[in-house]
Amino acid sequence: MNKYASMKRKRFIGNLLSYILLILISLIWLFPFFGLLMGSFRSYDPAVEYGGIVSYVIPKTFSLDNYRFVLGGTTNYLRWYGNTLIIAFFVAIFQTIIVLCVSYALSRMRFRGRTALMRFWLVLGMFPGFLTMICLYFLLKQMGLTQAGAVPGLILVSVASSGMGYYVCKGYFDTIPKALDEAARIDGASRARVFLTMTIPMSKPIIIYAALCAFMGPWCDYVFASYIAFGHDESYNVAVSMYRWMNTGDYQGYFTRFCAGGILVAIPITLLFMALQRYYVEGVTGGAVKG
Repeated sequence: MNKYASMKRKRFIGNLLSYILLILISLIWLFPFFGLLMGSFRSYDPAVEYGGIVSYVIPKTFSLDNYRFVLGGTTNYLRWYGNTLIIAFFVAIFQTIIVLCVSYALSRMRFRGRTALMRFWLVLGMFPGFLTMICLYFLLKQMGLTQAGAVPGLILVSVASSGMGYYVCKGYFDTIPKALDEAARIDGASRARVFLTMTIPMSKPIIIYAALCAFMGPWCDYVFASYIAFGHDESYNVAVSMYRWMNTGDYQGYFTRFCAGGILVAIPITLLFMALQRYYVEGVTGGAVKG
């Protein structure tokens, strides 16, 4: 009995220390987000002096001036927010469709050059996308998809290479028994019908995973968006426009507005993850079983 009580005590102490460590890590990780949230409710006043980090992060008086500035007619923030939403929405739809089709073909079909193609895409994906920025810029410029046409240009660039991101989706499709496909094929179903009526309904987690990943890419994009829309204010996305705020001479004044804009940007991603977290985790774990 004493041995059992000793083991129970050790387990309790170990769990307690683990929880304390996890809580400390969570607090450290969440502190910047807390500072961003508090900063969005603080109006910049040059006459106010802040004593220490606590009084600087937590405002003495809360104000919605930053949100009024961001959402008002003073800036094109709503236009920039709409551009980002349009790009992320269409990229999420088209990229998910392409990734699912490519992943299903590589998982179920056997054709000459299949292995070599997958290896080639795997190696090609190791090179950073920055290497193609200059070529893509001149190509899109010839097509009129830069600056004023940057929104469709960014959609085209994000969708064009989406087939190479087949790894996780293919792994998930590999976990679905092929006997189901064979039984449907014997009954006369085509490949397209098997894919649409059998495989897709059983692949809800991986579909949500692919859609979320596709949505997050252009939603958080800065480098390529600033490169393609350079010099055209109405084609900026939120990341580029907010960086331009921070580059103004009034750094302190625009920092609080930057915080308000950052909170508004984080709302859609946060809501999506809270609503679809269970399916997202199932998609990741299911796709990691086989490669």
